[in-house]
Amino acid sequence: MATRVKVSSKNQIAVPAAVRKHLGIQSGDELLVEIRDGYVILIPEPRDYSKRLRGLHREIWQDVEPQEYVRREREAWQG
Repeated sequence: MATRVKVSSKNQIAVPAAVRKHLGIQSGDELLVEIRDGYVILIPEPRDYSKRLRGLHREIWQDVEPQEYVRREREAWQG
């Protein structure tokens, strides 16, 4: 979805209503601004990073026993 916005005399832009609705952005929310390959990326900042990241890549850890994993890592560091 591409929407045209105009930079104001105060160097501000308005996030279009359709974009706000799609991303669940509300008044007072904060956005992270990144530059990637010459593009400006606006990302809604999570209200709670723990909740946002919970379960991230859980499939990688699906068959891993935590204590065994930590034991092997510690052995690897001891060389």
